[in-house]
Formats: sequence, C-alpha cells, structure tokens
Amino acid sequence: MEHKQEDIGLLQKAERRLRRLSPDRLRVAEDFLAYLEEREENEATEELLSIPGFEEDFREAVQQADAGEVVSFESIRRDV
Repeated sequence: MEHKQEDIGLLQKAERRLRRLSPDRLRVAEDFLAYLEEREENEATEELLSIPGFEEDFREAVQQADAGEVVSFESIRRDV
C-alpha cells in the first residue's frame, strides 16, 4: 500500500500515541481499529454490491476461474 507523506505522518503520530498507552487501553484501541477496519471493508463491499449486475458478473468470473478459463496477465500485458 502506498502512502502519501501526510499519511505516513499520521501513522507515525498514531504509533507514538499507541506506545504510550497502558496494555488495557492498548487492547481497547486495537479493538476500535479492528471495528473501523471492518466498517471500511463492509462499506467497500456495499459499494460493489450496489453496482448493477456486479454479483452476477462476479459469480460468473469465479466460475470461469474455477474452470481454468483464464488468461495470465503477463500474456496480455502491453508495455506502454
């Protein structure tokens, strides 16, 4: 994952704060971060599911992959 310089600064600040917490508070912080991560994943899933025809197209793609009906990326990639 590529982070912008501002994101890296935020991560460093958060890490400094986390290191100063007691073990009990650190567990609470970790639980909260897990909650936020799950919410973000759910929102992304909901966004995908709101695309008309996505579920059907996804199921079809999984079936094609399971059946080996795929082409490797390297075989179709063009150097641009």
